Amino acid sequence: MKLGVICDGISRDLKHAVDVMDEFGLEYAELQFVGDTEVGDHSAQEIREIDALLRDRGKPVSCLSRHIFAGMNSDNRPGDALHQKHIDALKRVIEMAHIVGSPLVRIMTQKKEQILWGSGGAERWNVAHGAWDSMPPLIAPAVELARAEGVTLVVETGNGTMVNSNYTARKLIDALDAKDVLKVLWDPANNCWCHERAWPDGYEEVQDGYLGHIHIKDVQVDTPRATLEVRRMGEGQLADQFLPLADALRGDAYEGVISFESVYHPGDGDFEAGFRLCIDRFKEIFA
Repeated sequence: MKLGVICDGISRDLKHAVDVMDEFGLEYAELQFVGDTEVGDHSAQEIREIDALLRDRGKPVSCLSRHIFAGMNSDNRPGDALHQKHIDALKRVIEMAHIVGSPLVRIMTQKKEQILWGSGGAERWNVAHGAWDSMPPLIAPAVELARAEGVTLVVETGNGTMVNSNYTARKLIDALDAKDVLKVLWDPANNCWCHERAWPDGYEEVQDGYLGHIHIKDVQVDTPRATLEVRRMGEGQLADQFLPLADALRGDAYEGVISFESVYHPGDGDFEAGFRLCIDRFKEIFA
C-alpha cells in the first residue's frame, strides 16, 4: 500500500524530514507545517522551493492539511467573518495544491456538541438542537469551491470536532450529496474518544467509496477522566485492530495513502525519537 508521513511530525525542517523518509522508505509527503508556517500561508517563492525539493527527492504530496474550519462553532454562519477567513485560507491551500500536485486538501469541522440526536425524552432535554444542522451550510461553499477547482476535500475525524467518527463523517457527506468531491480522512485513534471501534465498525462505515485518506497513530483514551495518552504504536487500544484493518484495506484494494502521524514521544518531547520507535511497526502492518 501507499505509505507516507505527516512531515512536520518528524521535523518542520522539510529537508530533514525527507532525509528521514528516505531512511525508512516512505514515499508520500503530507504537509501541514513547513518551517513555522502552516500550508496556505507560504509565499509564492517558498511554495516553489517546497515543490522543487519534493519533486527532486521523489516525494509526491498526498495531502495538504490545514486546519480549515477548526475553532468554529454552531453559532457561526456562512459568510460571517470567521467563516470567510477559513474560506479564504482554503482558496490559498487549493492554489498551493495545484502547484505541488496534491490531490487532497484537508478540512475540519466546528467544535463538538456532545449529544446531537436523541429519543425517549433526550430529544427534548439533552440534544444540542440545531448544532448538526448548522454544519452542512458552512461546509457547502468549500465543496463547491473544490468542484470548481478540481480537487478533492477530505474531512478529518477529529477529537473535539463535530465530525469525530466515521458515522458522522459519512452523514455529513451524504447531507451535502458530495461523495464525488468530499471523502473521509479517517484517523482511527481520534475516533477512540467517541468509542467507535476501528475494526470492524469504523471501516464498515467508509468502505463503499467514502474513504479518501488515513492517519495512523496509537492512543489510550480515558473519556471519564478527560485524558488522552499517545502511545507507541501497538501498545495502545488500537493494538488488536491495526492488522485486521490493514488486511481489509489490502483486500479491498484501497488506493489512497496511509500517513503515519508522529505525535508520540518517549517522555522527553523528542518526536523524531518517537517516530523511530514506531515506524517499523507501522510498516510491518501496513506495507
